[in-house]
Amino acid sequence: MPGAQSYPGVYVEEVPGAVRTITGVATSITAFVGRALRGPVDSDAASPVRIFSFADFERIFGGLWVDSPMSFAVYQYFQNGGSGALIVRVHNGAGAGTATIGGGAFSAASPGAWASKLRVRIETTIDASIATANPAGTLFNLRVKDLGTGVTESHLNVSMRAGQPRFVGDVLRQNSVLLRGPASSLTTLPTASGAPAATATDPFADPTSTSVSTGASNGSAVSSTQTTAAGLLAGKQGMYALEKVDLFNLLCIPPFSATADVDKTSWDAAIDYAVKRRAMVLVDPPYNTSGWSNAASVTAANAIASVAARNANAALFFPRLTVANPLKENRPEAFAPCGAVAGVMARTDSARGVWKSPAGLDATLRGVLGLDVNLTDPENGTINRLGVNCLRNFPNTGPTVWGARTLNGADSLADQWKYLAVRRMALFLEESLYRGTQWVVFEPNDEPLWAQIRLNIGAFMQTLFRQGAFQGTSPKEAYFVRCDSTTTTQTDIKSGIVNIVLGFAPLKPAEFVIIRLQQIAGDIPV
Repeated sequence: MPGAQSYPGVYVEEVPGAVRTITGVATSITAFVGRALRGPVDSDAASPVRIFSFADFERIFGGLWVDSPMSFAVYQYFQNGGSGALIVRVHNGAGAGTATIGGGAFSAASPGAWASKLRVRIETTIDASIATANPAGTLFNLRVKDLGTGVTESHLNVSMRAGQPRFVGDVLRQNSVLLRGPASSLTTLPTASGAPAATATDPFADPTSTSVSTGASNGSAVSSTQTTAAGLLAGKQGMYALEKVDLFNLLCIPPFSATADVDKTSWDAAIDYAVKRRAMVLVDPPYNTSGWSNAASVTAANAIASVAARNANAALFFPRLTVANPLKENRPEAFAPCGAVAGVMARTDSARGVWKSPAGLDATLRGVLGLDVNLTDPENGTINRLGVNCLRNFPNTGPTVWGARTLNGADSLADQWKYLAVRRMALFLEESLYRGTQWVVFEPNDEPLWAQIRLNIGAFMQTLFRQGAFQGTSPKEAYFVRCDSTTTTQTDIKSGIVNIVLGFAPLKPAEFVIIRLQQIAGDIPV
């Protein structure tokens, strides 16, 4: 009702609508955890870093690196249709290059041997008007260059005194991607360094310029200690750096090194974490040389159990991919399939929807020369029944994803989350409805609220039905939404609880296509 009717006439009032739009969440944001040449590490506030192309990865994390299986996984992800990724860089003893300037410690913005090519020049000659306003002589210009990439930075009129508006430590922390400065005041005004020779064209290349190289190193190969150990959760490091982000759908932990697989303890920890975050883990098979070299090794007793625990929020793909390595003259090399498969999932989600299984003739693996193990149809059949998804190399299509089951997809388990598409669809609905019903909290718990809930969720499910996300020819056959006195009793109301029951008929993949042929002799039977 309008506030007060003081005069005869027409009063206009805006009434809020009963429909609150529920928006479906993203389905293929992929998180990668592993080593990289450079870039923010897991303990930094800026980590994880969201990227949208491999060019972003090259710019921020240094691109492909022979000691970083993660870099190749990210490359294959975007090559196969990935659109967005979260990068968590971990390291094992990598050191940030340091240098002492003006009595203060300066260091590279992130650890890694890349800092050995970082050069710093100081200029104490500044603008005359600024010098007049700064009689104490505490200002200087700081110029930085990365000789490896050619990126340069100029930080002008920075102060040596902490607490001043342009204190060098604060300016570098906020504006520089190459260098970090001290937290306290410099003891002396830095002197000019690296004055270029008369014929020099690049003053930063002069050997007398300050080098931020002391202690710069890439460290050793990572392990579960840096990626999935339980102790990392408190500091939001390793895999648990993903606590800093709102949403991810797929989790990839590429091999720890070129010859070291991710161990079972790490896979189990990753799966447990993915369950809490409503995400899927893409599990890589063991190396050919030390693990699964043929179908027999996959089907051996306890072979799968020795890799990762059975869970509906994980999927295992076999075998590894043979890909040309740009860092080794494009010679073929075996790589873990998680990145490429994640890209196929993203591509399928974009083209068809999360309810479509990311497998089949449309799920070809781009940029892949072949497979580490070529499987036959009988071998495929044996492995498929165990809940392991096969990658096949067909004559006309090339390497293709030819399996769409979760790790609970073994026939003997008879699990309701047997199929990858069904499980991912359920996770999509859970996350979308979790976010889309936040408005319900603290609303009066009675029939008007229940009717609104039914209307809003029903509208969301109807949209998905029209897109072909469910079985059935009518909404009644495809889904139902219940929220009334039968789901929320008086006891629930007194406890502040409203219960919503949602059911849906998922689309399951046609794994087995059976064609029956009959020879007809004489007249065609009626």
